[in-house]
Amino acid sequence: MAIFLQTKINTLNYQQKDQQEAFKPLFYRISNIKDREDLSLVLDKPGLMIHDYLFDQVKELMKISSPNLRLTSIEQEEAALRHINSFPMEEYGVWVYYSWSNRLVHIVDEKEFIELRTSRNQYKITPEERDLLAQKKIGVIGLSVGQSVAITLAMERIAGEIRLADFDVLELTNLNRIRTGIHNLGLPKVYAVAREIAEIDPFIIVKCFSKGITEDNMTDFLMESGKLDLILEESDSLDIKVLSRYKAKELGIPVVMESSDRCMVDVERFDLEPSRKVLHGLIETLDLTTLKSLKTNEEKIPYALAILGADTLSPRLKASMNEIGKSITTWPQLASAVTMGGGIAADVSRRLLLDQFTSSGRYYVDVETIISDSSSHMQDPSKNEIQLKKFTMEEMNHLIDQIYSAKNAHSIEDHYLQQLAEASMKGISSITFLTCVPKNYALYLFQENLNTSFSPEDQTTAFSALGTSLQNISITAQQMQLSPIIQLYPLHNNHRLIAKITFASSYKK
Repeated sequence: MAIFLQTKINTLNYQQKDQQEAFKPLFYRISNIKDREDLSLVLDKPGLMIHDYLFDQVKELMKISSPNLRLTSIEQEEAALRHINSFPMEEYGVWVYYSWSNRLVHIVDEKEFIELRTSRNQYKITPEERDLLAQKKIGVIGLSVGQSVAITLAMERIAGEIRLADFDVLELTNLNRIRTGIHNLGLPKVYAVAREIAEIDPFIIVKCFSKGITEDNMTDFLMESGKLDLILEESDSLDIKVLSRYKAKELGIPVVMESSDRCMVDVERFDLEPSRKVLHGLIETLDLTTLKSLKTNEEKIPYALAILGADTLSPRLKASMNEIGKSITTWPQLASAVTMGGGIAADVSRRLLLDQFTSSGRYYVDVETIISDSSSHMQDPSKNEIQLKKFTMEEMNHLIDQIYSAKNAHSIEDHYLQQLAEASMKGISSITFLTCVPKNYALYLFQENLNTSFSPEDQTTAFSALGTSLQNISITAQQMQLSPIIQLYPLHNNHRLIAKITFASSYKK
């Protein structure tokens, strides 16, 4: 019996070998005759699992297309049927086959898929920014921390193409920090990550370098089918860590690295600073030939410390370094730190690619320092006093008096003015600290919180609230046969008073 079972296991293992390197999904658009024939063969596969929730996706697409209508479930269905029109349901969209899991999934096609999947990014990422990011190519070297980074890049759709490089296979010890299942043990890391990306978004182009990055293939990784826009470097190989930067510098490609210890983030803008020293000048005395010869973790420690900064390591990592080769085999990493690092590296990457962040440097997002007993600000409410300080009515009236002119005032009844003031705040969140004061036949819009401003910083939410408020005033005024006259920043030396709105009659005899 034991021999029979072993033979059967060996046979199944052998049959599955052809799927070991599979990571690209197959697409079938069955309005195409060839695709229809090929899909028919897929449908004959034993054990095939089908996931057909196409109509639900179209309904959701109708919902996000008209958020102001607040469609009922029945109205969504009717709108979805009108949208699909005369198309047979099975021909709408695309069927995606994942050979490694024998799953067939029916989804809306690329344009609608991207619109639907990224709809809840808006407006933290605008549609214009999304489309710009879709043109970007990012390379990820090393897939421990890099796995978390790559998956987050895909989830936010920060790139249209992601290149993955790692020579290693998944081992059980990796699963303390790499989010994957035990069924992937023995699978090359690049294919595990590529598959997960494909299962999140099959339209993202993924290229795998399963032998990792070497001097021989580095140019292909950086340049093949177009130069990378960004490198996320998370390699354990110190020589590759250094060599990839020299090549990036030569080609003008920015590099981001996240070290899970204290969430240290390195940013090197070789695209903006072509003469910038590699790794902030920390490795000028290191010999590349020596780095290539390092085999064991014990040999790598002194050089890793030179790169990471021995004085800035967390106390527990410092203590662990002393135990490598004694009670542990390598430096420790925790899932919490790796997961957070993936998010932070992706955030930095997005802002870098959108030209919202242009600096180089070394940064720390050390949670143990930020959130600790000694850093708590909630224990003493007085520490938040400045944050909560607002304009008083007396201060607002003082500013109003500076610009009031009885000579230019158009008479408007108080109850109309009060209605206009109430309308101005409809749909305005309290977090914008926008307030409207009716006085002297006019409305005055103030930025109430002294710690924020409508002046030139990035205040997207605040400006959106201002636009909504002014639109509310205009609509209500028109209903009263009044024409609003809007004066922005009437006090040039004080941006707390954002707008003064007076009114003239629009009644035509």
